[in-house]
Amino acid sequence: MPPAATVIVPTLGGAERLPRLFAALEQQEGTTYECVVVLDGQIDDSAAVVHSWSGRIPLQSVVFAENRGRSAALNAGRAAAQGRVLIRCDDDLAPAPTFVAAHVAHHDRPEPVGVVGMCPEVFPDNAYVRAYGQTNDDLVRESSYALAPDQAWRRWSANVSVTDETWDRVGPYDDAFRVYGWEDIDWGYRLHLLGIPVLVPRDLEAPHHNPATSATERAERAYHSGASRRVFEAKHGSDALGADRLAMDSPWNVAVRATGGVLRSDGAVRMLGRGVDGLLPRVPPSVGHKLVALLVEGSGVAATR
Repeated sequence: MPPAATVIVPTLGGAERLPRLFAALEQQEGTTYECVVVLDGQIDDSAAVVHSWSGRIPLQSVVFAENRGRSAALNAGRAAAQGRVLIRCDDDLAPAPTFVAAHVAHHDRPEPVGVVGMCPEVFPDNAYVRAYGQTNDDLVRESSYALAPDQAWRRWSANVSVTDETWDRVGPYDDAFRVYGWEDIDWGYRLHLLGIPVLVPRDLEAPHHNPATSATERAERAYHSGASRRVFEAKHGSDALGADRLAMDSPWNVAVRATGGVLRSDGAVRMLGRGVDGLLPRVPPSVGHKLVALLVEGSGVAATR
């Protein structure tokens, strides 16, 4: 009999991250599942890690000789999956013992839905986290729980699920997204276009152990994500994301656009980020929060240009 669910794990260089995830999956209770790990290129000992766990959890692997990108890895995981409920779970998460069963339960309904679990960041204690990281993470998570089902597709990311029938209706992840991110938002948007609501339940949180831990790192991620946003807008049109908040001429938006105007490369983003990181221990957290927010939003604007 096929398992109730397949946990699809795309990974690249995950030898140090995978044991934490596998230990969490070993504790799953309440339903049957399999785990399909897709090794997106062989750059470390991930294959040996997978082999060492193969007798402890229901595990199979798909191995790419070279890196092909997260979209290709997710699509290969779907092709190998036998479960009815397909759960994407990135390799840096540590889900609770009820994780798989809760995902399955949310699909026990007559009409199809998409399901998003939030991923609270597991931070160290430093000036960036105190000024911006923790506050921003809390804000994003709580605002996500308040999203309407026709808006929650915007949160499609590392901890999500649909049934196999729904996945096949939406189609594969788009491998045009190769830089950083947005392959997930693109898939969530296509799910939304089919009229399928997306739920964000509170019982699916899975701690995320690979957050940005400095203003520099957070800004670099925003810069590369902005480049992927261009791909999304070229495919779906800029109206798909709604009104452009930064088009309004508030003082903050003017400052963000000005910051984006001077950040003409990832090197410039790193340089300004290091400057902000140097200031954070010396300024009040409220001031630090504004500095990081300006840097992060400006970096995203720079990349979209």
